[in-house]
Amino acid sequence: MSRLGAWMLVLVGAALMLAPFWFMFVFATHTRSEIFNLPPPLWFGHGLRENLAILTSHLPFWENLGWSLYVALASTALTLLFCSMGGYAFALMEFRLRKPLFTLVMATMLLPSFMNMIPTFMVMDALGWIDQHRALYIPGAASAFGIFLMRQFAASAVPKELIEAARMDGCGEFGIYWRIVLPLLKPALGTLGLIAFIASWNNFIGPLVVMRSLDAYTLPLALRTLQSPFNTEWGALMAGAAIATIPLLLLYAMSARQLISGLTAGAVK
Repeated sequence: MSRLGAWMLVLVGAALMLAPFWFMFVFATHTRSEIFNLPPPLWFGHGLRENLAILTSHLPFWENLGWSLYVALASTALTLLFCSMGGYAFALMEFRLRKPLFTLVMATMLLPSFMNMIPTFMVMDALGWIDQHRALYIPGAASAFGIFLMRQFAASAVPKELIEAARMDGCGEFGIYWRIVLPLLKPALGTLGLIAFIASWNNFIGPLVVMRSLDAYTLPLALRTLQSPFNTEWGALMAGAAIATIPLLLLYAMSARQLISGLTAGAVK
């Protein structure tokens, strides 16, 4: 394939990937009647203010946005803490049953996510965490993927000689983790943080299982309540979806290179 042909193929693929985002932002500025015109609008209109008024009249939208931000930040922080600890332990510490335990952690990645719905609800109900935001970020704080990523990166980026020298100097395991290992894990931490934030921000099933109050909903679940079999305000729904997407687009645009480098850094040891 020629260079021009390769570029054309990439451009066509990019256009297909970006088309849903384009129409989402365009429809956010049109009323429901305008969206269903034939042909549909391809450029921005003047209905954004009306759509935002409908959106905020049907939902406590800005409150839902705040809860989404809180849950995503809390989930990201806990994921980085516990996964980096687990990755350090499996990569650089010697203890009994290390390999079987790591195999067990990896085996959990094979379980379909829907299998966790009923057990998660039962545990959260037993703890009294139904309709509590802690139920959205504490259960998944130590993810198998995160531990695997941290382990692979720690094994390739942290010299064992440095760890052994710190132990000989009397530094405790937590001190080694905090002062030596954690600074060396920054590239992988950035990647995992981005993945964890996006996963939490887009999480729909988790809030659907444990949340009950509209005022406490995160954005994906709150926007779902706008849908109706007969009277969906599609312009308002697109406006809400566009606002919810903007932080992710900005975050990805600023850290795409970091994401790719972090994912590949521990691939070859």
